[in-house]
Amino acid sequence: MLEALLFDLDGTLTDTDKLHLLALQQLLREKGRDLTEAEFAAHVSGRANADLCRYLFPDRPLAEHQAFADLKEARFRALSPSLQPTAGLLRLLEHAEQHGIGMAVVTNAPRANAEHMLEALALGGRFEHVLVAEELARAKPDPLPYLTGLERLGARAAHALAFEDSVPGVTAASGAGIFTVGLSTSQSAEALHAAGAQLVVADFDDARLWELIQPASS
Repeated sequence: MLEALLFDLDGTLTDTDKLHLLALQQLLREKGRDLTEAEFAAHVSGRANADLCRYLFPDRPLAEHQAFADLKEARFRALSPSLQPTAGLLRLLEHAEQHGIGMAVVTNAPRANAEHMLEALALGGRFEHVLVAEELARAKPDPLPYLTGLERLGARAAHALAFEDSVPGVTAASGAGIFTVGLSTSQSAEALHAAGAQLVVADFDDARLWELIQPASS
């Protein structure tokens, strides 16, 4: 019996990687530095801001890291006044609501971003819990965010599905013992499978996903 659906936010509920890349590129160019799409995919996508800043500025103090992260997220929010949900997402949310399946967002994004994105998607209030890395002891790829999501929903890992688009996210969800569905919005299917995804789909309309969900919901 399916008890819970746990969703990453960026790249999963909506495709935002290009906006995050653009925000970073704009800020870094102001500092005379370039960031390629390949570098972003390899070292930035899906990671918490603390990890991102350690990668970009390993010799700078933490106070400067936080200041840069705040600027980057403000720039991202300015670039994303409205967003589109990933295909099939609304159908999946409605199915979960009809069958009493708990739902939570589990994200490495800061709280301000999570609230902004859910409102931009017109999804405010659709999830029982929104867990953000900055409020937990450890971020993805550690499994703690997903273990916390299961605990908040009162669900068991063996009766849950997680949805992720990044290698750190898939690593976290699969490490928590959850059947993890990778969305190939920002990484290749090969990379997601290698990180632990048991199924990789392009979006939530994939028939293979519904073959999992419908029998488990009854």
